[in-house]
Amino acid sequence: MLSKIKFEKPKDYLVGAMGAFALLYLINPSAGVFEIIPDNIPLVGNLDEGLATTLLLSCLNYFGYNFVQLFKK
Repeated sequence: MLSKIKFEKPKDYLVGAMGAFALLYLINPSAGVFEIIPDNIPLVGNLDEGLATTLLLSCLNYFGYNFVQLFKK
């Protein structure tokens, strides 16, 4: 599915790198050592994960994979 992504312009590489960073941030291979906003802060602790999810969905939408429509009624 994602193997159909073609990098033709320099902007494509930048968007791909941002999407890869967002995916790695959400997978969290460092077991919580690298956190932009610590999760134990009330009300704002999970904002960084929400922003990373939004960034990942936006990058996928840029390449033509519109997963945002899955969440619409």
